[in-house]
Amino acid sequence: MSRFTPCLWFDTQAKEAAEFYVSVFKNSKLKQVTYYGEHGPMPKGTVLTASFEIDGQEFLALNGGPIFKFTEAVSFIVNCDTQAEIDEYWEKLTADGGQEVQCGWLKDKYGLSWQINPRKIDEWLKDPVRAQRVMTEVMKMVKLDMAAMERAYNG
Repeated sequence: MSRFTPCLWFDTQAKEAAEFYVSVFKNSKLKQVTYYGEHGPMPKGTVLTASFEIDGQEFLALNGGPIFKFTEAVSFIVNCDTQAEIDEYWEKLTADGGQEVQCGWLKDKYGLSWQINPRKIDEWLKDPVRAQRVMTEVMKMVKLDMAAMERAYNG
């Protein structure tokens, strides 16, 4: 088990969301589904949790009711090596009601925020002068364009 396991609170879509995330990311699997018993806040037999793993990182999806919603205060960063990877994850995570935001941010159909970034972004932001040029380009973008970011980096 991972030392840190993000717990994602859903109304009633925990298993559905876990299956969705496992379908989006390679090297992923649904691990275990648990159910409410006789004395839970939801009817007996309703999914309580769905545990899943994405590329070695464990997650827990919890059906806790409509009390809490996701906000941009927490997001998951997906570091991509190619524009094709950025495009693939962007397409999959914005499908079926997801929302494009800006600067590489999006919300999936459950309202969870994601940042789909080129892995090289850390390198591109080290030098303050180059970083300013890169960020000027990023601020114009919705989905990130690696080639445009690299051109800005190179001046």
